[in-house]
Amino acid sequence: MPESSATEPLIRIGHDGVSITILGTAHVSRNSADTVTSLIATGRYDGVALELCENRLNALTDPDAISRMDIMQVVRKGKGPMVMASLALGAFQKRIADQLDIEVGADMRAGAESAEAHNLPLMLIDRDVGITMKRIYRNVPWFKRVKVLAGLLASVIARRSVSAEEVERLKRGDMLESTFNQFAEHSAEIYKPLVDERDQYMAARLIEEARFSGCKHILAVVGAGHLKGIRQYLDTTGERYITEPEQCQQQLDQVPPAGNLLKLLPWLIVALILTGFAIGFSQSSNVGWGMVQQWVVINGTLAAIGALIALAHPLTIVSAFVAAPLTSLNPTISAGVVSAAVESFLRKPRVGDFSRLRDDACRIGGWWSNRVAHTFVVFFLTGLGSVVGTYIAGYKIFEAIAVV
Repeated sequence: MPESSATEPLIRIGHDGVSITILGTAHVSRNSADTVTSLIATGRYDGVALELCENRLNALTDPDAISRMDIMQVVRKGKGPMVMASLALGAFQKRIADQLDIEVGADMRAGAESAEAHNLPLMLIDRDVGITMKRIYRNVPWFKRVKVLAGLLASVIARRSVSAEEVERLKRGDMLESTFNQFAEHSAEIYKPLVDERDQYMAARLIEEARFSGCKHILAVVGAGHLKGIRQYLDTTGERYITEPEQCQQQLDQVPPAGNLLKLLPWLIVALILTGFAIGFSQSSNVGWGMVQQWVVINGTLAAIGALIALAHPLTIVSAFVAAPLTSLNPTISAGVVSAAVESFLRKPRVGDFSRLRDDACRIGGWWSNRVAHTFVVFFLTGLGSVVGTYIAGYKIFEAIAVV
């Protein structure tokens, strides 16, 4: 079991003549932030490593960066779902932090600020959060991704209170580790890139820093749930020890390409639909135009219903109906992108919407009242309606062919 410094779990490991002290924290604990500050203030350490990447550090030190986000640029580049997922995850953590009256990531902010105050080198040892999210997405089979989205939605809607005592117990590693283990049993595809790969990555970064930074006493601040895994990968006598840290990082920084089937599937669907139209028109013009009518009505109506559920502007709902039958035959653009563009034009987000985005994302109603978040909701629900409409309309078309 890890030793303890005050109430936080702590382990010490020697590597290449360097002493690495790893402090396990709860990212929403006031005591964790205070412990980080006090340990650095002792003067025992000549380097500080944090469970952060460049993007997450910037989010902590420049919280107003989100106000400079170009919504349509995000949506057009296909990053809409990623931003929504990040907001949902952040909302869950923020709710706990607000309940305990503590700043989200206070432990990491304390580490960064204290390192600067004591003129100590700051080492960012976590993998880029965008790469982690993409590896999770790629690692989860397509038919399970809906379950992941449902879980993220539940994290926004859930209102269960978390006591300060529970958070303090999380820092000792027992509850957090058992939660992770249970999580792995139910969704190993998520656990591996979210937890295990990051344990490897941070251990590899620490090995690298021990070899090349010139520091002799490094304090590493990580979430308590990562202590066990990092220690295993740093243990030179264990089977999981990382002998090639640079190669390990390169492998874990790669985003697995989408499977060929997933790349081809949208085009195959388009080809099948167009083939269905061709067969219909070859039988008779009435049959062919009947299929086209079914395609337009079903696809357009379901996309419009998605926009309606999102409480989109009436003109956005109309645009969803018009765009869906056309964009469904062109995999390079989606009805969601068109609807989001129309909605953001008709209801331009205000400065206040950006500044309140993280707070509004903590409640389900905020996703509809905040114009930034609302644009993402319109994008998602319209696109979902169009996808469902494509499959239903496609089934109806081939059902009609079979009957004729």
